[in-house]
Amino acid sequence: MLTYSFEEKGPEPLYVYLAHCIKNDIISGTIRPGEKLPSKRAFAKNLGLSVITIENAYGQLLDEGYLYSVEKSGYFAADVKENIRKKKTPVGEENLVLTGGRRQYICDFSSNAIEPSLFPFSVWSRLLRDELSKDRDRLMETPPAGGVYYFREAIASYLREFRNMDVTPQQIIIGGGTEYLLGLLVQLLGFQKTYAVTDPGFEKIGKIYESCGAVCRFLPVEEGGISVSALLKTGADVLHISPSHHYPLGSRISLSRRYELLSWAAEGDRFLIEDDYDSEMRTEGRPLPTLFSIDAGSRVIYMNTFTKTLASTIRISYMVLPEPLVRLFYDRLSFYACTVSNFEQYTLARFLDEGYFEKHLNRCRTYYKKKREALEEVILKSRLGKKGELLKTEAGLHFLLKIYSKKGEERLTAEALEKGVKIVPLSAFYHCKGDEEENVWVLNYSCEKEEALRKGVEILSNLV
Repeated sequence: MLTYSFEEKGPEPLYVYLAHCIKNDIISGTIRPGEKLPSKRAFAKNLGLSVITIENAYGQLLDEGYLYSVEKSGYFAADVKENIRKKKTPVGEENLVLTGGRRQYICDFSSNAIEPSLFPFSVWSRLLRDELSKDRDRLMETPPAGGVYYFREAIASYLREFRNMDVTPQQIIIGGGTEYLLGLLVQLLGFQKTYAVTDPGFEKIGKIYESCGAVCRFLPVEEGGISVSALLKTGADVLHISPSHHYPLGSRISLSRRYELLSWAAEGDRFLIEDDYDSEMRTEGRPLPTLFSIDAGSRVIYMNTFTKTLASTIRISYMVLPEPLVRLFYDRLSFYACTVSNFEQYTLARFLDEGYFEKHLNRCRTYYKKKREALEEVILKSRLGKKGELLKTEAGLHFLLKIYSKKGEERLTAEALEKGVKIVPLSAFYHCKGDEEENVWVLNYSCEKEEALRKGVEILSNLV
């Protein structure tokens, strides 16, 4: 008869603790596959517990797949080891720690998240506590669809001062992430319109438009930006671009090409969606002028996010609508609730209004410039410097690395991953395959600390 001690049970319910004990014995093999467990009554009597406790424990294990029952025969241990063998991760694939959700990499060159240590925890927590102790009623009020007015006012002031954009708070719409705002835009502009996105580019953007039921076209990026003649051939009504910093190529759209695109938009019922996702992270000089600031025809929709400047877990983005679309938005979509909590909106509004955001950005730029220069130096002094070439080193928080190796991309990716380094080739960002250059790699350096980056370069150097 199975016997367990309950002295170290802790605060959890008895049946949960008992189920945990039985589960461990099944996994370790103490209870063999197919072995019959004691009847509920006999087990309850042996442990000094109620029958309902045993029944709940067995029920939990049935639901989790550690037991199976046979009518009129009882409960039996399942062969969980066989299931575990079937679910083992093949060599070369990602190893995940399911409890923590962290990928176990020595260095992840694929992540474009912000380094956690840069988040201004002390200032943020102080502002949040202050907001919680002030006018609590406004924290509990339902904001309009566009978001808390004070927050939109703070964003408008920031855009006016640092991006030379003359906008009103009414034009600003707050949302829980850029993906959510793009979904709203498709509803606002129309499902019947055709949307063009750059190729190469973020795969997610095209998927968002397609999942909303819109037609999506992929437009090649060339030197100087987007070809208007190629754009016309797509039949697109809306073009999604990042004119100040294309990802992953790192290129910028020239001023003459920007005016060509504005002319294209003005000729019909067309719009440009300006995705300015990391303009603040430009480490050389001031951010470039926005399309929105030179648009005289009200055809540009400006989008930005705090995900790239504060933290990847702060899902706060905003879009600035041209005047003609503001009334249309509230007429059609004001039934939507704002997807960002008042707590975050008021805290971030203070963060902007009191100058902390500007100080934070200056600190980040200095930090990332130093990190980029250190990484470049490590690469140039390593074997990668002799077997490769750095490209687009001014491209925000990543750059491109051309590796001259006989090994193909698939082999290099697999070998690097096996050694604990995750790298992604530029070709992975192309929708239309065939013309992309082989063995050009996109190296993001924003997420990892310098020591991890050095180790990653060392490992890659031994593989090429």
